[in-house]
Amino acid sequence: MKNKGKGLTAWQLTMMAVGTVVGASFFLGSGVAINSAGPSIVITYILSGLIVYFILYALSEMTVSNPDSGSFRTFAAEAFGEGTGFVTGWIYWTGMVLAMSSEATAVSILFRQWIPGISISWLGSFIIIGVTLLNLLGASKLSKLESGFSVIKLLAVFAFIIIAILLIVGLFPGVPAVGAGELRNETFLAGGVKGVAGSMLIVLFAYAGFEVIGLAASETENPKETIPKAINYTVLCLLGLYILSVAVLLPLIPTADVNEETSPIVAALDRWGITWAGTVINFVLITAILSTMLASMFAIGRMMRSLADEGLAPGWIKDKTDVPYRGILFSGVGMLLGLGLGLLLPQVYLFLISAGGFATLFTYIVIMATHIRFRKKYGCPEGKCKLGGYPYSSLFVLICLIGSIVSMPFIKGQATGLIAGIIMLVFYILCYIGMRIFQFAHLKDKRNDSLNNHYKDKLLTEFSDELSAIIEKQQNADINEEKIENSENNTEENCSQCKKQKKKEK
Repeated sequence: MKNKGKGLTAWQLTMMAVGTVVGASFFLGSGVAINSAGPSIVITYILSGLIVYFILYALSEMTVSNPDSGSFRTFAAEAFGEGTGFVTGWIYWTGMVLAMSSEATAVSILFRQWIPGISISWLGSFIIIGVTLLNLLGASKLSKLESGFSVIKLLAVFAFIIIAILLIVGLFPGVPAVGAGELRNETFLAGGVKGVAGSMLIVLFAYAGFEVIGLAASETENPKETIPKAINYTVLCLLGLYILSVAVLLPLIPTADVNEETSPIVAALDRWGITWAGTVINFVLITAILSTMLASMFAIGRMMRSLADEGLAPGWIKDKTDVPYRGILFSGVGMLLGLGLGLLLPQVYLFLISAGGFATLFTYIVIMATHIRFRKKYGCPEGKCKLGGYPYSSLFVLICLIGSIVSMPFIKGQATGLIAGIIMLVFYILCYIGMRIFQFAHLKDKRNDSLNNHYKDKLLTEFSDELSAIIEKQQNADINEEKIENSENNTEENCSQCKKQKKKEK
């Protein structure tokens, strides 16, 4: 659906992308990666940022050529066939729905620190319904709200970076200069190459969500100018924030003391007597998760509309309006079902949401594979290449992403994610095959009915014609018989009159 109004600007699109990316995975999940890699985590963030850079610019090239609301799903279908587009779209949608229902649970748990007796089921449902209804307002109004949430997150990260720098150089009141601090006692490659490789997967997940730029492309005011600008801003913003925040964190706390239970930022500041940071970060974390949920709902609502428009989702999800109301509502119901599953069958739910990492990596693999196919087929869009170093850069990223998926079983907690992801992949492949078989059978029945109706009509016409001919023949025969009878009567009459005439003459 093409945007009819002014549309999203590059800044609004950047805030939406940052809003999706900078969430719980950054404020909490980064602790696991830091513990695994040690000080070499900086290299991990740089390498992961480089991969994200290549993926974004590959997506940019294809999006500028065709700013479709289905983005990478549409491109995959064009490059590798409808089946690939179907599987990619549904895996992305399912992964995001499960992840966001999990985020609703996380927000509810965080609220419990302030309101201990609150029900997780009720609050989680209220949050999902609220996120769904806000998305119904449309891209323009939603982007303003999303920008507000994103600014809160950015200010929090910037504030931490400034406080950390003040602590390091000795300008923070009442605290002596930290200097190199804990870095003096750390081994740079604390976990070896294995630690860097293990942390790479987790950091890649921390960058996840930037693909919303492609899904929002159809609602920008000028995709050819807006998308490249938004991607530039997003890359600079994310790389700058992540690398700086991790770099200033390392002197403040030993990497062995960082874990997934506490935010590394809170743990580092608590260690230096800044105890109020926990309350502030708790608030920021809530806004960060809500921001991620809003932007994710925006993305999957557009994805669902794209699937429905091409007959790859139930027909009643189709929407002719600029805002995909039905796709958003359908996604909201999916999140509520995910939340209910998590509360009723927690083990099954945990197994399913572990596939979120697989869904993310699978999406990025599809983007890069599609980009390679597009470049071979069409070259650079309008003669302007966004991604340099082709084909080596694209192949490098593709190999890294495939390697990340293959390495999932060797990383704690990720083996189940790979198994669940493969099950999900097989399930949607079978769904597509089943859908096509059903459609083929239905089409065959329709053709047979049409053929039968054609022959029935023909037979009826022929029968009608034959019947009409018989009736006409009978009518003609009756008329002829009547004429003969009349003729005979007239003859007899004439004969009778002749006899009478002769008698008179005699």
